[in-house]
Amino acid sequence: QVQLVESGGGLVQAGGSLRLSCAASGRTFRRYAMGWFRQAPGKEREFLAAISWSGGGTYYAASVKGRFTISSDNAKNTVYLQMNSLKPEDTAVYYCAAARSIYYTGSYDPADFGSWGQGTQVTVSS
Repeated sequence: QVQLVESGGGLVQAGGSLRLSCAASGRTFRRYAMGWFRQAPGKEREFLAAISWSGGGTYYAASVKGRFTISSDNAKNTVYLQMNSLKPEDTAVYYCAAARSIYYTGSYDPADFGSWGQGTQVTVSS
């Protein structure tokens, strides 16, 4: 089982930046790709980005490509989501998650991710 803890959310003005962190632990967490999702009130959970610990690849949703960057620090067992040029519509609870399969190939479906963090709130004011 993979345990995940997000941090770094908060209130920011439109145009600003935030960096979210996701600390991972558990016996086999490095076998699984990690993803970031968000969920706004009344909306479905939305895929944002994913990365493999081995550095084999990154995946982005079209809605955030060019503004958000996913990265990992293997020494710190942490995955990051750098968010720039934030917009009010980016307001949501942000979650990190570990892929269910070690053979993750870029799925955007939340059902393909198993362990989830508790989420961190990001609020972007206009």
